[in-house]
Amino acid sequence: MVTRAVLSLGSNLGDRMATLQGAVDLLSAGPGVMPAAVSPVYETAPVGGPEQGAFLNAVLVVDTEGQAKELLDLAQAAERAFERVREVRWGPRTLDVDVIAFGDLTDEDPVLTLPHPRAHLRAFVLRPWLDTDPAAVLPGRAPVAALLAGVEAADTGGEQELVRRGDLRLRLPGEADGVR
Repeated sequence: MVTRAVLSLGSNLGDRMATLQGAVDLLSAGPGVMPAAVSPVYETAPVGGPEQGAFLNAVLVVDTEGQAKELLDLAQAAERAFERVREVRWGPRTLDVDVIAFGDLTDEDPVLTLPHPRAHLRAFVLRPWLDTDPAAVLPGRAPVAALLAGVEAADTGGEQELVRRGDLRLRLPGEADGVR
């Protein structure tokens, strides 16, 4: 059985773009993982945590034959490969990979809560996901387009402003080099 899953990628340390591309490559090469789509790249201010530099964010959509926790293991392996350090909650990081959705699965397991418990509040997840699938629905919540509209309407101070980086493009394996 194949399940469609959504992964959120972010980086605000080092060569952010190279890290995101490396993550796409690593995650796409996972056992039983077939990449379906990758979003445009957005530059975003950090949400929560200490003062730190801007993030590059994207969403990777994959089809997988594995289980949700296997995808989480793959995501954490990618973070380790890019030397992710977890010293400060919501602190700067070379790579952050979150499993946002795994098919229609809803689960409150403390190891992997699905869908991601804060995805519906984060423009840096919703906007790129919507770019990959305009009909996307966050399981147990609502269509991604409606959730994004709500986040944008509530963001009167511009804390979740996204800047689409037209000069940067992630590529799926087998595509020509997309970084310009």
